[in-house]
Amino acid sequence: MSKEIFGRIVCAFVIWRAVLFLGLLFGQKWLFLQNDFLGGGKGLYLVNPFLWSWVNFDGEHYLAIAREGYKPLTYFYFPMYPLMVRGVANWLGGSLVSFAVSGLIISNGLFLGALFGLYKLLNVDYKNLEVWRIMFLLLVFPTSFYFGAFYTESSFMFLAVWSFYFARRGKWLWVGILGALAAATRVIGIVLLPALLIEWWLQNDKKKKVNLDLFYLFLIPIGLLTYMYYLAKVAGDPLEFLNSVEIFGDQRSASLIMLPQVFYRYVFKIIPSLTSYWPVVFVVLIEFFIGFTFLMLSVLGWWKLRKSYWIFMVGGYLVPTLSGSFSSLPRYVLPLFPAFILLSHYLGKLPMVMKGMVYLTLLAFLVVACAMFVRGYWVA
Repeated sequence: MSKEIFGRIVCAFVIWRAVLFLGLLFGQKWLFLQNDFLGGGKGLYLVNPFLWSWVNFDGEHYLAIAREGYKPLTYFYFPMYPLMVRGVANWLGGSLVSFAVSGLIISNGLFLGALFGLYKLLNVDYKNLEVWRIMFLLLVFPTSFYFGAFYTESSFMFLAVWSFYFARRGKWLWVGILGALAAATRVIGIVLLPALLIEWWLQNDKKKKVNLDLFYLFLIPIGLLTYMYYLAKVAGDPLEFLNSVEIFGDQRSASLIMLPQVFYRYVFKIIPSLTSYWPVVFVVLIEFFIGFTFLMLSVLGWWKLRKSYWIFMVGGYLVPTLSGSFSSLPRYVLPLFPAFILLSHYLGKLPMVMKGMVYLTLLAFLVVACAMFVRGYWVA
């Protein structure tokens, strides 16, 4: 990667962070502060909202796991990110603030690393203009602020993107190692196994023989299996991360719910019951819109995407919906880079004026969603 490209990516990252800062200022100016789920608790939040606002909601759980280990009802959260935070925080002194700072350094640093990897991966197949449009869409996506928060999106994105990059370069041992770490970071990390098996097949179809590279791919489930073994020991249930999902609300179920039923719930139950409380309306409509958009992308992607990319996108989209809700889906889809390839493809066909309108709309939604999150309103 040339110094010029390196500098452009860093510049794009800095501008993106500046936009998030504007979202934070907008929220402080115009939105009432909610009292629940604030990073560090309301007291610490009020002392330094510029730090603790990025640790809201699930960030509190990841912070607690990093500091104190797992406790009942926290097994839903996978261990890789808290382990990284603990390692850095202990090196920085082990205070509560050092844990918060460590998590944000890791999240932002790994997202920047993911952008470098994404640029290199996209350049394998796409022209430079298309590559930058794809990356721009990712940066202005309404929930992209989670990449800079105390969440796992950036670490999973980093591991997934570089897994695919090394797969495209035929470095399968690295694929297995990074894939295993991804499977210990998010449950959808296991989707990398079928996706990268297809990638191996695409590259080895003509050889018609199995080689050692294929076996490296079966390192990927080790991340998930290790966590399941831990859960079996401490909780008595290797699937506790699935069976405890109902604690996050009545809209989620530990039983498998198929996608048509999820859409039925939204169209005939959730959306008709909306009130005039705009934060809930905003979130529910975004959930439904992204759920429908990714359904369309899943269909269209069969013809437009490399099959390994398509499997990763579809699997990453479907797995979260099996709980019966699109809640958090706007965040879960962030690392699914093939979707942004498709979005860029269709956006590129629009007239310049319409492109500009799409970009401005996404940017406005990003600022509003970011403002809501940092002030304690649920977004995803």
